[in-house]
This record gives sequence, C-alpha cells and structure tokens, in this order.
Amino acid sequence: MLRSMFSAISGLRAHQTKLDVTGNNIANVNTVGYKSSQTVFEDTLSQVIRNGSAPTAETGGTNPAQVGLGVKVAGITTNFGQGSTQNTGRATDFMISGDGFFVTKAGNENLYTRAGSFDYDGAGNLVTPDGAQLQGWLARGGSVDPNGPIDALKIPFGQVMAPKATNAGTLLGNLSTSAAVGDEVETQVTAYDAVGTAHEIALSFRRTAAGWDVAATENGAPRGSGAIAFDASGRLADGTSVDVAVGTGSMRIDLDGMTQYGGKTSLTPSGVNGNAMGTLQSISLSGDGTIMGVYSNSLREPIGKLAMATFANPGGLSKAGNSSYRVGDNSGQAVVGEAGTGGRGTLTAGALEMSNVDLAEEFTGLIVAQRGFQANSRVITSSDEILQDLVNLKR
Repeated sequence: MLRSMFSAISGLRAHQTKLDVTGNNIANVNTVGYKSSQTVFEDTLSQVIRNGSAPTAETGGTNPAQVGLGVKVAGITTNFGQGSTQNTGRATDFMISGDGFFVTKAGNENLYTRAGSFDYDGAGNLVTPDGAQLQGWLARGGSVDPNGPIDALKIPFGQVMAPKATNAGTLLGNLSTSAAVGDEVETQVTAYDAVGTAHEIALSFRRTAAGWDVAATENGAPRGSGAIAFDASGRLADGTSVDVAVGTGSMRIDLDGMTQYGGKTSLTPSGVNGNAMGTLQSISLSGDGTIMGVYSNSLREPIGKLAMATFANPGGLSKAGNSSYRVGDNSGQAVVGEAGTGGRGTLTAGALEMSNVDLAEEFTGLIVAQRGFQANSRVITSSDEILQDLVNLKR
C-alpha cells in the first residue's frame, strides 16, 4: 500500500483533534476562569530510503534520503494568560490578577481553580457552584495565622461580637492662648461600660488664672475632674491625664497631645477603645485575601483569609472538570500561601475573570484545521486513484 495514504490518515486524525480542541475553546468562550488550549503537531518516524555517507578524500558526502510516515499530536497545551475582567458587584465573587489558583476541597481531595464565583451554603461555607468548599485560614482571637493548616472558610452570620468596656482614650487639640479667664470649651466622648451600654461623656475645659480646669460630666452628673497647666512653649508635662467614671468602671483620658498656642481652639477625641455589642452583617475582601466581617456596631474584624496555590509548571495540571484542576505528574506540588506573596497574584472582590479565549484566533485556527483536513482527504483520494490505476493494469 502507498505510504502517502497512511500519512494522510494520520493527518486526518491530527487535524480532527485540532478541530476538537478549537471547538471546545469556542464552546467555553463565556466560561468563568476558563483557559484556552492549543494543539501542537510533530512529525512521526521517517523511513530511510538511502543512508547518508561521510565525505572522503576522493568523494563528497551524501545526505540520507528519508520519507516521512505522517504526523501526530505532540501535545495539547493550556494558555494560562490573564482573562478579561467582568464586574459583578457580588461580595462573594473574587478575581485573581496574576498567577495562582483558589484552593477548594471536594470530598477528601484538594482541587485548584481560577473560577472565583462563590456563594454560601446552608452552613455558611463559601462554596463553588458544584459544592466544593473554598479553603483558607480562619481567624483566631481576631487575627489570622497564614502559617497554619488550611480549612474550609465559614462565614458565621449572626455571630455576636462581645461588648468591651472603654478604659483608655486620647484627647488631641489646642486650647487658644487668647481665651479669657472663665471661658469654657467642651467636647463629647462616647464610652462603653462592661455590658456595652453607651455613655456620652462631656469634657469641659474652663480657663483659670493658673491654667485650665477639666470636668467630665454625663447628663449633668459629675464623672471626673482635674487641672492642667501649660509651660511657656505651650506644651503640657508628660503623663497628664484625667480619670473618668464610666458605669461601674473608669477610663483614663490621655491629655499629653494637648497644646496651648495662639491659634483657634479645637478638641478631637482619638483612640477611644471599647465597643458595644454587634452582630455580623456582611463581609468585604481586601487585596491580600483577608475576609473582613462588618458588624452592626460599625466595627470590622478579620474572619479569615483566602489561600492561594502556585505550581512550578501549571501546564502539567490535570483537568478535573467543573473548571477545576488537580495536581498532575508534571505540575509539581502546590505551594500554598497568601495572595500577593511568592509570585501569587492579588485578589479583587466583586469581579470575575472571564475566559481568555480569543474568538478571532480560534476561528482562524478553525479554518486552518478544516483546510488541513480537506488537504489530507485529497491525498487519500489521489492515493486511491493511483491504486485503482495499478489494479487496472491487469485486465
């Protein structure tokens, strides 16, 4: 039989594979986090018709005469280039800008994906559309340790933040030197007792001949008092403070930052600790993957942090379906860490990474594959005609 026929058959198979890959790329043009694939061809073994020879003193060298035996698919590579951004506005939609993968867990297996469309399940876990749980580090005591083992990220909606009594604060500002004896300046400080009840403390500064008297009141009832004096440079001595009763406890307000200059009078409470009770209402995501809980008392506290994985050779990952990958024989092991470190990309909330399929390139590849298939089918037709002529030699 003619070698050309078998070579053309291998060409049909190879171009059919290219058509399959191109068709799959086009089918996933709107798939979140999809990475396009390309087909790479290579020739197969060649049959040597005549061996080559080396040059001698009397004759020149000759090249070998070889006939190729067809084509085969060398590999199907994945293009991990960045896809376009689609803003969604959903708090649980995350996009990776740069390298890296989200880590999810399906059953007992860790999977890796670029598709950042997550949602909550009935237990508050962040999950993919097919139910795989998003992995990361949960906060302990208001802080996240990214060096520990990863676990499922669970958002504890309805969680209560315990109240904390106010015990310290700072007052910054300036008391004008132009104030006359008897002039008063007042500011408000919100403090909390041990059960989270808010107390509106009024701090009043009254100019005296020696300096200023400080009085703390709540609804007209006295809560503390003191006196301060400034030196010639308009500064207070270190360690100046006033103790104020808050419920059954007390708070110390540091006045070291106060001045007495010739400008306008201005008073600003700062660094007042303590808080009322609050319940978790929503979440927000920072660029390093930290999930911040937003509580009803207007405070924010870390709930957890997303884990990201990188690989020495992402092209060696094995596709596991559902827009996920699993560790392959040639991918290397997953290196898990925080976003924005170790070559990992940053995260954006309220957006998704779309497919990186280029339709213009895919349709061009479709034409190339189709014409290549047609050309190989013509070779088979021509080989068949030659064989028919050969058979017809004997009548």
